[in-house]
Amino acid sequence: MATGRGRALRLYGNRQAPAAEVAAPSAAAEVGAFTPAAAAVAAPRAGGPRNRSRSFAARPGECSEAINAGIKNLCLTPSMKPKPRLCIESIPSEMLMKIFSYLDAVSLLCVGCVNKHFYHLANDNGIWLRIYSSCFRPKRTIWKMTSEQTETVSLDCAALHDRKPGYWKKEYIFKQIAAVKTRVMRLVKPVDPYTGLPCKNKEAIKASGLSWIIVLRDKNGKEHIMEKANLSFKDTSVTILWYSTDWPCLDILSTLKLFGVTPLLPDQSRDPSKNGPRRRSLIAEYHLANLTESSVALGADKLVQLFSLNPGLLVGLWKEKNEIAFVMASLHYHQLLERSTLGSATVQYALPPNKPVLDDVDPEYGLHDYSLHLDMHGGSHTYLCGTFKSLFCRKGDIANGYLRLTVVSLKDNTKHLPLIGTLGLSWETEAFKGNVKDCYVMDVTLLDEAGKPFWCFSAPVYMELSSKASSLYDYMGHIYTTDYADSEGKVCVELVWLEETKEYFIVNLVLYISTRKSGSKFSSYHLYYQTWKVTCGFTQTSISSAPIFLSLYRNVQRGVCVYLV
Repeated sequence: MATGRGRALRLYGNRQAPAAEVAAPSAAAEVGAFTPAAAAVAAPRAGGPRNRSRSFAARPGECSEAINAGIKNLCLTPSMKPKPRLCIESIPSEMLMKIFSYLDAVSLLCVGCVNKHFYHLANDNGIWLRIYSSCFRPKRTIWKMTSEQTETVSLDCAALHDRKPGYWKKEYIFKQIAAVKTRVMRLVKPVDPYTGLPCKNKEAIKASGLSWIIVLRDKNGKEHIMEKANLSFKDTSVTILWYSTDWPCLDILSTLKLFGVTPLLPDQSRDPSKNGPRRRSLIAEYHLANLTESSVALGADKLVQLFSLNPGLLVGLWKEKNEIAFVMASLHYHQLLERSTLGSATVQYALPPNKPVLDDVDPEYGLHDYSLHLDMHGGSHTYLCGTFKSLFCRKGDIANGYLRLTVVSLKDNTKHLPLIGTLGLSWETEAFKGNVKDCYVMDVTLLDEAGKPFWCFSAPVYMELSSKASSLYDYMGHIYTTDYADSEGKVCVELVWLEETKEYFIVNLVLYISTRKSGSKFSSYHLYYQTWKVTCGFTQTSISSAPIFLSLYRNVQRGVCVYLV
């Protein structure tokens, strides 16, 4: 088989280029362009066929650059054309429709996100009507059908051809969402009389397919999503723990967002897939810039140190590297489903305002008949779970913008409560686990006189040694305090450590509710009451006259004109 150079020698060996052209080749030769006509013009015939090889052997330096370019093209030009690439988009639409007909609803929604062509094919009413009919069967049949006719009945109906593409897709999605909502509402309807919260929150969360993720955003705008989490359900809250070995560097992080995630089409028979269509609901956003300076340090052990961010977020950092070890969030059950499902990816769900409850007690007496459910736990250990009823606050207890509700008093030692075990917050990662002493999670559920949740939160707190000595004769030991504060109120707890029995006792527990939050409970009611007393000539507070005023006040609230004669 002749090589490329041999073929060129036999074809164009008798053509020589002048010396001037060899010294200065043409532009076509520089770029490698070669044609036989150009070679004939550049190198005139020097002899017959016998002189072809002789001319090359005698004068090799005078070989034309055009010949070298031709040899190069002959050697590099492929002898076979490349085969055309096969892709799924080149498949006919009829075949794609047949393939899509075997997919379930979740897979069909995912396929529709590939491109516009797949989106239009995946909106076919015939496919979605078949899925709709298989999930939501009619209550009565119009005519009898055999097993072979079952698949073709929906395709021949008028509803298939008279609808726009995607109609049955929307109908199926809306009906699935309505079915899940109905099932969840049925679960959250029973209410616990002690906590004022739904009894089956855990079952409702599982039925809705709800989960939680955190999205870490760095200073360059890149997002890092953490989904793997451990859940711990308590009486009034759920604790979520995220841990991984692929945390981004803490120094480049700017914000952390907590989302509630629900699948668009929850399937009760299997766990929700993270690759399927899902909805996000923003619950809270935290700023991580200068974390160690802008947050509250709760405590540390040999491996990690804990920092708290309101509301209810705990970040654990490795001591040696100052990098994230885990993230823990504590979420109270009060309106948790609404906050985790009804918000959007950018806007949080707005909680409805508290409506004041009307009663027949003079507002001069402040709040009354409140109850408190308190949980103190640290991971898998529960240290206290109790309910306190008949809490009240008189007008004299309102000071510095707060209403004081005394739950456990120093003077009444019959109400002092012991804690079970030694306080500590448990944590774990893929390789390590530990317990930070003197830290725990506090769940507060304050109910109003109607038994409705009034102030609820779940947050990690810490206990510190108090500087003052114990003034109680019954308890000889060190005093520890725990303080929590947010925009709606404060909680102050005093504990005494008994060395003999190795246990803590709560000797003082006080709630301070902001007047901004509690003002709506009786501010307008108080104003109408004072006006009515002055108008009617009452100079002293009279409890017996309150029912008369209550009737008048309700009429004013309804927009009914009331004339005082």
